[in-house]
Amino acid sequence: MAGQGVVAVALTWVDVSGITRTKTVPVERLEHAAAWGVGMSPVFDVFLLDDSIVSGRYIGGPTGDLRLHPVLERLVPMAALPGWAHAPALRYAQDGTPHPLDARALLRRETDRLSALGWSVRGAFEIEWAVSKDGGDGFTPAGKGPAYGMTRVTELAGYLRDVLGALKETGVTVVQMHPEYAAGQYEVSVAAEDPLGAADTAVVVRETIRAVTIGHGMAASFSPKVEAGAVGNGAHVHLSLWRESAADGPANAMAGGSGPYGMTAAGEAFAAGILRHLPALLAVGAPAVASYLRLVPSHWAGSYACWGLENREAALRFVTGAEGERATAANLEVKCLDGAANPYLLLAALLAAGRDGLGADLRLPEPVNVDPVGLSDAERAARGVEPLPSSLAESVAAFEADAVLRDALGEAVADTVVTVRRGEIDLLGGAAPERIAAATRWRH
Repeated sequence: MAGQGVVAVALTWVDVSGITRTKTVPVERLEHAAAWGVGMSPVFDVFLLDDSIVSGRYIGGPTGDLRLHPVLERLVPMAALPGWAHAPALRYAQDGTPHPLDARALLRRETDRLSALGWSVRGAFEIEWAVSKDGGDGFTPAGKGPAYGMTRVTELAGYLRDVLGALKETGVTVVQMHPEYAAGQYEVSVAAEDPLGAADTAVVVRETIRAVTIGHGMAASFSPKVEAGAVGNGAHVHLSLWRESAADGPANAMAGGSGPYGMTAAGEAFAAGILRHLPALLAVGAPAVASYLRLVPSHWAGSYACWGLENREAALRFVTGAEGERATAANLEVKCLDGAANPYLLLAALLAAGRDGLGADLRLPEPVNVDPVGLSDAERAARGVEPLPSSLAESVAAFEADAVLRDALGEAVADTVVTVRRGEIDLLGGAAPERIAAATRWRH
């Protein structure tokens, strides 16, 4: 690192409210940090988005200490922050036992549980963000071009070039980037990885975008609702389930089968498990009061608990890929999620839901290949299509009632998730949409 001009290493973790927190060590102290860790209070797990603090049964108060240990195999120099490197951190108690709220360790546990059953998962986050002309409290779109229009690329061509260049230099494989629907909004898609890599990359992508944006004299918002009257930012997750075959190598369970649109029975069961647990999953994947300003019908946010082939209004969109590459490309996109989520905690919960589907050999209902809002109440009832929770309070109630997810995540995590969510409901519940958007805009 020192030979590459790095002078500082940011050790990061993501708290329960979805905010990336950090401690920094000079590069000369990296070896010591790897061996013995860096001190950090456990209380950050009960910080709310405005940095106020609540207390749960397991976390709260000024006492105690944790040790942050950098994950050295994921250590990368940050091209957008010259002289800086980034490493995700694992958190341990001083006696060396894993901290029960360490979401990265929790995600590793879930991948290990699937591995014990003979399965692995590949995943990736789509990152959406909106660019403001300056760094003030308000939001002024940095471009005037139409949704998805080339004009919007041309307006910020130098900036977008620098985003792509910095991501490449940092080791991120970008699949595509495009202007999105809302004014000043863009999206970047990256290559699929193992779940731990996907979550690490999601953090690196956002911090790279943030740094490049600030370097251009602008500001980037990843909030689920940047402006009260505009389309919000999502953070869709793409997942595919894989099994290693001694004869044929890895095989994608989302393709090559006799199930819906070519899914295998296992791929269908994995998807059905996620569908079953979607209301509770929102307490992890759409975790802000502002999330429910975004999660509304006819906005491609996936506000109904249903699935469909290439249906951007369904919470689960099944993507086959082009003819000829389906064996590797077929995947499930979970659309009802946003950037206020902790990516490690979210992926752990998604894997647990999919694993439950595998264990119960669940089957998917009939696909919905229209906008669900256009179906009558009777049609939706007959097809089992339910609206997802319309408030954070509703999703928290669903999470509390979901024994599978609570057991998979552990009681300390489950209690802290509920405590933090209730704290943010007390903070912003019932506030006007404009106030919610303003309070959330620059926090994630």
